[in-house]
Amino acid sequence: MNTLTATKRGKADKLALIRNNGMVPAVVYGAQVENTLVSVLSTDFVKVLKVAGETSTIVLDITSADGKDKPTKVDVLIHEVQVDPVKGHPIHIDFLAIDMNKPVEVTIPLEFTGLAKAEKDGLGTLVKVLHEVDIEALPKDLPHNIVVDVSGIATLEDKIHVKDIKLPKGVTLVTDGEEVVALVAAVKEEVEAAPVDLSAIEVEKKGKKEEEAAPAE
Repeated sequence: MNTLTATKRGKADKLALIRNNGMVPAVVYGAQVENTLVSVLSTDFVKVLKVAGETSTIVLDITSADGKDKPTKVDVLIHEVQVDPVKGHPIHIDFLAIDMNKPVEVTIPLEFTGLAKAEKDGLGTLVKVLHEVDIEALPKDLPHNIVVDVSGIATLEDKIHVKDIKLPKGVTLVTDGEEVVALVAAVKEEVEAAPVDLSAIEVEKKGKKEEEAAPAE
């Protein structure tokens, strides 16, 4: 289980100062907890994010600013991460507290594997229509991603639908099963342009010049 330490902060705390100290301001809300303002160490959060993503459960170890109160452990998901558009590092985090005994609905990324036979045979190019799907499961059963094998796409008529995806045990699809996940689209042949007759252009230009040079009657 991934664990991350969070420190309570006050409404009056300056966010710029928090970030300058290598921390990321965050908020915790959801099941069985009051909305709580916290901050987490940026380097620790980045490490956890790489492992857990936004689909794996994290134990948030919440401590008081002075360290005197007993830490509170809360099961959470990383619900939203705001990123600095220039520097690319996290600047604010939303943690969603969850009940480990109740199913939750989350969006899971798809990981494509294999080589479509139709693409291998030169019939076209693989098109990934969906890159994520919505599922429901108990927190302990949430997968990090779902693998989709595209090797079975043998013709341009073949398609992989959401209902064709193999799901881990305990996971239920929420996304419409008829939605297309992947297919192979035919490659459009480029129409060759007709060769340009440069001599005709030169003759036309010459004729215009002679016409312009001719004295008016």
